[in-house]
Amino acid sequence: MRKIILVFSIALFFMVSLGFIRAQEKAVNNSDVILKEAIYNANKVKVLNFSLKEFDVLFFEFFDKKNNPNLVLTKEEFYKYTIQIAIFSDRLAALYPDQKEIAAENKKKWFAETYEDYLLSKASQKK
Repeated sequence: MRKIILVFSIALFFMVSLGFIRAQEKAVNNSDVILKEAIYNANKVKVLNFSLKEFDVLFFEFFDKKNNPNLVLTKEEFYKYTIQIAIFSDRLAALYPDQKEIAAENKKKWFAETYEDYLLSKASQKK
């Protein structure tokens, strides 16, 4: 019985360890994550000082460009918009403390946007 428990424990340890290693590889190898972090760091102070009017201009400009079937944003342009929108969630959380959870969810959602999904949506627009 002890041998079975020992073998099971060792197998479980290796499975969990392998899962952590794979998760770390994905984060390190993903060039989009590095690009998003660079854009975040370059724009954080500027966006946190945006007025609501400036944010509205950014937000609607992004959706106009995103929905224009004759225009395809570059990866950098796409992430610049999505990350700036995500950063503004921090400002909203500071202005409206009772909305911190919603702002955090919005920030997470905008950070999760991918250029590949955007390109797929562009392809479906042309059909």
